[in-house]
Amino acid sequence: MIIWLNGAFGAGKTTAARELIDLLPGSRLYEPELVGASLRATLPKERLAEVDDVSELPSWRRLVVDTAAALLSEIPGPLIVPMTLLRQEHRDEIFGGLATRGIAVRHFLLHLEETFLRVRIDGRATTDDDAARRHGLAQLPHYSAALPWLTHDAHTIDTHGHTPRRTAEAIAEAISLDQGACPIVQTPPPRTETLAAGMLLFDDHDRVLLVDPTYKPGWEFPGGIVEAGEPPARAAVREVAEELGLSLPPRPDLLIVDWEPPRPPRPGGLRLLFDGRRLTPDQIRAIRLPADELRAWRFTTEDEAQTLLSPNRFDRLRWALHARTRGRPLNLEAGVPVGG
Repeated sequence: MIIWLNGAFGAGKTTAARELIDLLPGSRLYEPELVGASLRATLPKERLAEVDDVSELPSWRRLVVDTAAALLSEIPGPLIVPMTLLRQEHRDEIFGGLATRGIAVRHFLLHLEETFLRVRIDGRATTDDDAARRHGLAQLPHYSAALPWLTHDAHTIDTHGHTPRRTAEAIAEAISLDQGACPIVQTPPPRTETLAAGMLLFDDHDRVLLVDPTYKPGWEFPGGIVEAGEPPARAAVREVAEELGLSLPPRPDLLIVDWEPPRPPRPGGLRLLFDGRRLTPDQIRAIRLPADELRAWRFTTEDEAQTLLSPNRFDRLRWALHARTRGRPLNLEAGVPVGG
């Protein structure tokens, strides 16, 4: 198990984590900052100059997950992780990656009002590196902006007036009450090329429905991996039923077939999109999401979808809409049409 202590710089994450070790038998401190230090020492300075913080590197997020899994193969845990995560897509990527390895996460937000945070951060001027102090102050607006999703996702513990020991005791008590759990349903990462089927669903303005997964960054089409022996169209219909609670006709029209090349650690494979057609107002009102998989859904225009989807998924959407207009499916390779 992972006990993730989130919060702004100066909230007392690391000191509380060290106290928490005494309260949870078998627990160990795991600091992703050490993963970042290794990357800083290894990557060329040109690559590091492209990001403001090491957490923006996909390799850092992948290594945080892999290192946690490796540590838990050596020790029983739990691992206590004092690390700030202010971008929800990074939270989804890391927690989703842990879920694929069967590692449960308890997410706690150690919260302190900005006025008190500034006092704490300024108080470190004589003992800490001033660059770290400036970094902490610069992060405060980002922390305030992240609070809406943080307080929804994590169990919040107000640290104002608390000693590190008292904060640790509050966390231990919350754990004993099963608070802070982040239920994420996720299968192990595929080792070979996969076949996935998605469904495009529309409203009466021809906006397309997208969903926001809890286990990976960005938005997606309803859909998923085709199971062994399962017809792809039926898989897309099944996924819509599981993800949205909607029953669709069993034989939707195919819009595109796209071959996604392998890009480690992703193995690639075939990606199919089907036309689920327009939903009725009653169907839209009936949409229900599984909370352990999907956070939200929305209808979007093509332009709005470009800001929500990854580039390869947006290419699929763009060509799928074209295929829908012309009434004939398209064959793509890496998002580019091939053939006639």
